[in-house]
Amino acid sequence: MKQTKTSLLSATFASAMLIGGGLVSSAHAQEVYTVGVEASFPPWAYVEAGDFKGIAIDAMEAIAEERGFEIEFQDMPFPSLIPALASEKIDILATGLTVTEERSQNIDFTIPWWETNDVVLVPEDSELNVFTAVCCGARVGVQGGSSQQAWMEENVVDTGDVDVELAKYDSYVTAVDDMAIGRISSVIVDDTSAQEYINAGKPIKMAGKIFIRAPLALAVPKDDPQGVLGELNQGILAIYESGEWEEIVSSYIPGVTVPTIPGHMPDFVDTYQKPVAGLPELGNE
Repeated sequence: MKQTKTSLLSATFASAMLIGGGLVSSAHAQEVYTVGVEASFPPWAYVEAGDFKGIAIDAMEAIAEERGFEIEFQDMPFPSLIPALASEKIDILATGLTVTEERSQNIDFTIPWWETNDVVLVPEDSELNVFTAVCCGARVGVQGGSSQQAWMEENVVDTGDVDVELAKYDSYVTAVDDMAIGRISSVIVDDTSAQEYINAGKPIKMAGKIFIRAPLALAVPKDDPQGVLGELNQGILAIYESGEWEEIVSSYIPGVTVPTIPGHMPDFVDTYQKPVAGLPELGNE
C-alpha cells in the first residue's frame, strides 16, 4: 500500500518558505510503494544472506531511482500475489509474471520486459521425453496459480484424454526438490528459471520445450488507482535504453540474449491499447 512520508523538517521548511518569501510551495512528498515479490523464484527474486536479490529486485530498484520514488519489498507466496494486488494490499507486483488474458481482467500490466517459453524438467537420469513426461500416469509439478498450471489444465488435463495428475506447489524450488526425490515425475516451469536451477547444480535436465513465447511484465491494481503505471513504463524503457537492464539480467544469467523492450503486446490487454500510459507513442491501434 502506498504511503506518504513527509518529514517534520521538510514540512517546517516548507512553512518557512510560505511565510518568509510568499512563495507557493509544499513539502516534498516522498511516495513509497509496496512491491510484492515471490522471494523463492530465482533468478527473478530470492533471498540471500537476508537480502532480496534477483532480476526483478534490481530492476525495480533501478526504476524507482530513475523515476524518483521509493519502494519496499514484501515477500508473499505466488498464489497470494495477484489477489493481494487486485485488492490493493500491495501496489506493484514484480516477479517473472506472465501476461495472460485471464489475469488482465483483474490487474493491469506494464509494457512487457521479457519473453519466455516453458520447459519440462525431469531428473537428470530420467528417460522421459517431453511427451511421456506429461502423460501416461505422470504426476507433474506446477506452481499453484501459475500460467504453467493454466496451460496444463487447458491443453492436457481438461481434455480428459491424457492420464496425468497435477501436483500444485507454492514454489518451484519445492517442486524441483520433490521431483529429485521421486515424489513427482516432472516439473513445468519457464525456461529462464529452469536454466537457473540447472546452473545451481540441481540433478535435473530439460526433457523439452513448450514454445509459447509468453510476455512477462510488472503489474499494478486494475485501473491503476495509484497512478504509477506510466512511471513504471517510462522507468522500464529508460533502464533498457541506458543498458542498465542488460547489465542486471546478464549478472544473473550470463550470456543471455536480452529481448527488445517493449516485447510483444497482446491485443487482449487493455493497457496495451494506444496510447500506452507514460509512453503515448506506443500501443496497439
